[in-house]
Parts: sequence; structure tokens; C-alpha cells
Amino acid sequence: MKIGVISDLHIDRYNSETLKQKDFSLTLANEVSRQALDILLIAGDISNDHIRSYRFMQALEQMTGVTIYFVPGNHDFWNFSGDAKSTRDIYEYFKATKYFNDEAAIELNDEWVLVMNPAWYDYTYASERFSMERLAKREYYGGTWQDKVKIDWGMTDPEVSSKMAARAGQVLESVKDKKIILMTHVATNKAFRVPMPHRLFDYYNAFIGTSDFDSFYDTYDIRYSVMGHIHFRHQVTEGDTDYVCACLGYKREWPTEDIVHEMRHAMQVIEI
Repeated sequence: MKIGVISDLHIDRYNSETLKQKDFSLTLANEVSRQALDILLIAGDISNDHIRSYRFMQALEQMTGVTIYFVPGNHDFWNFSGDAKSTRDIYEYFKATKYFNDEAAIELNDEWVLVMNPAWYDYTYASERFSMERLAKREYYGGTWQDKVKIDWGMTDPEVSSKMAARAGQVLESVKDKKIILMTHVATNKAFRVPMPHRLFDYYNAFIGTSDFDSFYDTYDIRYSVMGHIHFRHQVTEGDTDYVCACLGYKREWPTEDIVHEMRHAMQVIEI
């Protein structure tokens, strides 16, 4: 079984003569076909709106016939459609689709399962020189972390992280005898934060990842930990776990101008 992994497509960031939303679906569909994938995992941040993200997956599924699984990223929880959905409503909206399920594992074959959970950042990836109270302001050097104004969970970020991890732990416990692919949006390994010291990311690393998942890697047979969010492509192996971040990222971050090249370079393939 061939499983493709990609994240952070951000399909609605562009609408120019050289790059439109349809270029993302066509390019990704062609890559899915070229790789002869059985399953595609999208680790969040398809777009800045829940409806657009959902419709993108529908269109991609129709174009390729491939099975798609997805965890919403922080941008997918934004609401640019103008409907009345709250952050929690959007969470339930995605859970009502066939692409996302964080309450039960997906059986891939007799040995392997997929566990999905968005996870959330808990501020522990920032420099220790900042207090939790200072990080909770989500403002630094004149900038504002945009989730502050676009997302409202009704609780603090560390509380959201803890609740997400508790749910993930319940699902992992139910498949403790299986080989596991864990897909989150935020990072679950500090190797994926921006190296410090850094003028900005000493602070903004707070919103990159969570430490609440750390114990899972010692407890469960997580062979692959798939994530997104950080906008660079990186893989790390620790023990029996391969950590994979396959972000496409913003065009300004691409080494080249060629979306076909960048999509192909970003996507990683897991064979089980």
C-alpha cells in the first residue's frame, strides 16, 4: 500500500495570472496518479476556510479516486466564508465528513492503523525566557499571531492542547497492539521548531508544536508521525519513529517557481 503525505497547500493564498487555485488541485491530482497512491494524507492547512478546504478534498477525490484522510490545521479553522460557524462548529463540521475522524482509528490493513488528531500548540516550544503569561498575549515585535483574532476555542491554547492529546491518547490506547501512523497538524517533536536563538521565533515557536504528545512515542508503536504547520520539509528518525513534515508552504518559501516541482518535492510516500 502506497500512502502519500502532504500538508500546508494554502490554495487560496494566490489568484494571479501565474498561479490559481485550480493549479493546486490539478498538480496534486497528477502527482497522486503518477505515484499510483492508494491513500493521500493531508496534514492540514488546505485553505483559510472550512468550506473551501472540504470542497477541495471532494474535487480531488473525484479527480483521482484516491482515499483521502485529513486533519484540520489552524487555517482550516478560520472562517472566511462568512457563515455563522464558531471554531467548535467548524471542528464538528469536519468530523461530520468522511475525511476526518479523531474518535477512532482507521484500519489500513491487518497490521497498520491511522490515528488522526489536529493537536494544538501549548507554548512549550518557545524560549524559556518568556513566561506563559507573555506568550498568551500572542503578540510580539508589533505582530499578532492571527489565530488570536480568527479562532476562539473558549479556552487557552495549552488547555486545547491538553484536551486534544487526551482524545488522541484514548484512540491510541485502543490500538496499542497495532503499528500506527499518527497524523497531526502541529509539530510533536521539538526538532521541528525554528532553531533558536532567533529574533522572532524565540517567541513564535510557542505556536509551532506541543509537548503533550511526547509520552505517546514511548508507549505506543508509532512508526510514522506525520505533521505540517511549520512550512519547511523535514524528516527525523528517533527510535522506531519516523517524523515526517511534508509542507508545500507559501510560494515565497519555495526554492523554485515551479508548482509541479515543488508539489513533487514536498510529497512524501510511505509504503506499508
